[in-house]
Amino acid sequence: MGFAGHALDGVARPSPGRLVGQVTPVSLADQHLLPVLPELRGLLPGGGLRRGTVVAVGGGPGSRSLTLSLLAAASAAGSWAAAVGVADLGVVAAAELGVALERFALVPQPGDAWPAVTAALLDAVDLVVVRPARRVRPADARRLVARARERGGVLFPIGEWPEAADVRLTLDGTAWDGLGSGHGHLQARRLVVTTGGRGAASRQRRVTVLLPTPVSGLVPISDGMP
Repeated sequence: MGFAGHALDGVARPSPGRLVGQVTPVSLADQHLLPVLPELRGLLPGGGLRRGTVVAVGGGPGSRSLTLSLLAAASAAGSWAAAVGVADLGVVAAAELGVALERFALVPQPGDAWPAVTAALLDAVDLVVVRPARRVRPADARRLVARARERGGVLFPIGEWPEAADVRLTLDGTAWDGLGSGHGHLQARRLVVTTGGRGAASRQRRVTVLLPTPVSGLVPISDGMP
């Protein structure tokens, strides 16, 4: 099964089949945490992305930006990432948020084959984002969770996800900063994120961050449930 790679600024994006042959398999799930930007460590138990886990991001405004930001530090450190079914993902925005495009594979329209494509990518890369176009069957979700655990990758489903996630990030609100009364410039996007999940992530907390211009970076505003 082959899928055309994505090209941007002269950088070819290999297909999932080629990635499997070219990328060294990921390490065992318990070897170490993959890094995240310092400003996002408060969203995750242990302050990083634990291999072999599922980090579910609720759909809605800001979900793509938050997910891309979670990929940024690991991508910059050398990990490969991929996105499946996110047809409207902006590669320029991904680059501005810190994702290394030379290690970022896109399969924007996998159709009904999205479970197989996602599973193949979990065999090859560390970080896989998936946004299914249709309601996810529990059996498909269970197989992908098992694949992530087996291969030591991190799966990021965006939107509805029928299986329990190790970390679940719910966006409770979003607003833009920088505009006054009819004047000013958009400078940063303020997201209110509630964290939950299993084990160390079971205690709910609310964190507000700014997803912003590439110059200012992410800024943590508050941490704690009101």
